[in-house]
Amino acid sequence: MLNPESTFPDSNLGTSQNPKLKRVLIGIGGGIAAYKICEVVSTLFKSGVEVRTILTNSAQKFITPLTFSTLSRYSSFTDENFWQPIYSRPLHIELGEWAEVFLIAPLTANTLAKLAHGMADNLLTNTVLASTCPVVLAPAMNTDMWEQQTVQQNWQNLLKNSRFHSLQPASGLLACDRVGAGRMAEPSEIIAYIQSLLHTAGKRDLAGKQVLISAGGTREHFDPVRFIGNPATGKMGLALAQAALHRGANVTLVHGPLNSDIPLGIEAIPVVRAEEMHSAMMRCLPKADVIIMSAAVADVKPQDYSHQKLPKRSLPKSLALEPIPDIITELAKRKQSHQLLIGFAAQTGDIITPAVEKLHRKNLDAIVANPVDKPDSGFGSDNNQAVFLDKQGHQLEIPPCTKLQLAHHLFDFIGSH
Repeated sequence: MLNPESTFPDSNLGTSQNPKLKRVLIGIGGGIAAYKICEVVSTLFKSGVEVRTILTNSAQKFITPLTFSTLSRYSSFTDENFWQPIYSRPLHIELGEWAEVFLIAPLTANTLAKLAHGMADNLLTNTVLASTCPVVLAPAMNTDMWEQQTVQQNWQNLLKNSRFHSLQPASGLLACDRVGAGRMAEPSEIIAYIQSLLHTAGKRDLAGKQVLISAGGTREHFDPVRFIGNPATGKMGLALAQAALHRGANVTLVHGPLNSDIPLGIEAIPVVRAEEMHSAMMRCLPKADVIIMSAAVADVKPQDYSHQKLPKRSLPKSLALEPIPDIITELAKRKQSHQLLIGFAAQTGDIITPAVEKLHRKNLDAIVANPVDKPDSGFGSDNNQAVFLDKQGHQLEIPPCTKLQLAHHLFDFIGSH
């Protein structure tokens, strides 16, 4: 049903069937982690991304080209295709020119060594040299292999080339029963990095910058099991942290309780109460270049706290409350002239008027007016929409998109004014 000729019209591998679609090339290396790339390919395809896959000979020991052909709806390429003169131009040239982002996962020690020394002896490595797009590397190997001095030297040397973007292996139980570093990044983390690079084309405009972000909701307990809170999940703040990390920033994330894992490379400071978030943000403020308060912080807290769970019959009929100091107002008072402070205004109905008022009253550099009464937007959703405003009077409306895309639009906005 699928054949190499049908993959690209008129055997021209550089011409997409739909030029509006994003184009991702994925090279799969030989390792048990290759099975994870099935989810990557499937998810990208469902999101409207065109995907091409290259399998090394070793990869085919773990998973078949037919699997990826089925998931991507295009033929997978192997070294057997590389040496067949059935295309109008060399296959590695066509694939290299076609790709907007190139993922290599799992990256083996063997392929890493070849890339670090500019070697090209198969379709995958030849295509890397024939391309100019950003390349995402997701290593996976035994801990002792990963920690070998030669492997680490190859890794560090390769990352000196700005084309290459790293997804560091995590620690955990490996297929060899060893517990340690070498576990390939999870599909969700890989997909997020690819989506970032499709937006930025690999630019690292935040390199060397310290970005401080608050995320999630705070909880103000009146006994060990009951609290005043809100529906915030921290997804928006986590997306901001990922976007900043992918653009080269050093990221600190001060967050309330989350249901999501935090990717490697982000310094995470967990908190529960608004007072704890206040303390952490003030402590981290002096080193930050960009501060984004996306957390949904409580406005009030119970006056009294019981160290033991209150029985139902003892619950107060009315709860005495007291205000909580406003974190972003305090940040605005302490920030230096070189620092940018961005706030969020979660609103219903008219989102612009209260956001503009908050922008000026709290002396912010920019604000994100965020409707929380729209479908598939706001608290708990994977998507969002917003209007960006800054103190110079610029305004930009962002239609519904993923929270990661919204995060990148925000960094574009604050970087352009």
